[in-house]
Amino acid sequence: MPTLANKVAIVTGASTGIGYAAAKLFAREGAAVVVAARRQKELDDLVDLINTEGGKALALVGDVGEEAFAKALVDKAVSHFGALDIAFNNAAILGAMGPVPEMSLTDWNQVIANNLTSAFLGAKYQLPAMAARKGGSLIFTSTFVGYTAGMPGMAAYAASKAGLIGLTQVLASEHGPQNIRVNALLPGGTDTPAGREFASTPEAVAFVHNLHALKRMATPDEIAQSALYLASDASSFTTGSAMLVDGGVSINRV
Repeated sequence: MPTLANKVAIVTGASTGIGYAAAKLFAREGAAVVVAARRQKELDDLVDLINTEGGKALALVGDVGEEAFAKALVDKAVSHFGALDIAFNNAAILGAMGPVPEMSLTDWNQVIANNLTSAFLGAKYQLPAMAARKGGSLIFTSTFVGYTAGMPGMAAYAASKAGLIGLTQVLASEHGPQNIRVNALLPGGTDTPAGREFASTPEAVAFVHNLHALKRMATPDEIAQSALYLASDASSFTTGSAMLVDGGVSINRV
């Protein structure tokens, strides 16, 4: 039987990268998925691919930083597929980079809204739906940046992603009695459009590769496999964790 048979999942940031890979994988493992992002065509293509492969998928385009959209995603999952079991809150931006004294409040707020406030809004509506199902798995995409390593110029990104770990721990404590598990997934460098934005030259790519003990970046499919673990019953006793999937970047100092 597929790992996520008879489950219903929301995946945000699904138009590309880790979210795209996770949505495909969740569907292949039996889940009905509601995919979300800002770009219509990319989501439509993903839904077509999943449905062509025999899966079940629906798309909703919008901004995860808007409360009405967070609610609409859950409403769509429940109205079309009957429930919500899994939410992979993965949407994020890298945002403006640079020293804090040179950062505008607008740039700071944009990153916090996209990466942290959106997670709060998602959880606000996802948790009651999971409670109605008598259990579920809530996953946030965090990062090693601001957790095991400080990266110059990434204050807003690091703060937003570190905040997700605190949110994870509190929600895990609050909703454990409802059989809802809440975990943060902490990827290392991953070959996504956002990752390529950071490592935009051959020299930068080599630098990022060398940060990792494995001397390479992850593929989105590799990170999606770890998301699948947290979404599935294989992680039934895992909650409140900051799960590193970072290729050894947190231990490597060479």
